[in-house]
Amino acid sequence: LQLVESGGGLVQPGGSLRLACEVSGFTVSYSATTWFRQVPGKEREGVACISNVDGRTNYADFVKGRFTISRDSAKNMVFLQMNNLKPEDTAVYYCAFDFDVGSAWSRAEYYHHWGQGTQVTVSA
Repeated sequence: LQLVESGGGLVQPGGSLRLACEVSGFTVSYSATTWFRQVPGKEREGVACISNVDGRTNYADFVKGRFTISRDSAKNMVFLQMNNLKPEDTAVYYCAFDFDVGSAWSRAEYYHHWGQGTQVTVSA
């Protein structure tokens, strides 16, 4: 199983970025894929999750209305569209994959498969 993120970069406040996560080596149809983020000195926090069974989504309160998670099942890809970015969104963003854990989706300890991360920097 391999997860590869892409799409990070430097963007001004109010701008947008689209992150992509490609999952290979595993069938994603009975699991969930989740985006996390982490800044130095802080714990990894769940951002958004999408079920690979029915497309059900969950979002952290701090991104609701700004970020959208989506998937392309045929290509085993999951995306995170980030709009109206704020400086506090600056972090390394990771995608993670495992069995769907429902309401515990934002807890990093439930995920055993991680990508290498992509840096997102929001700065003027």
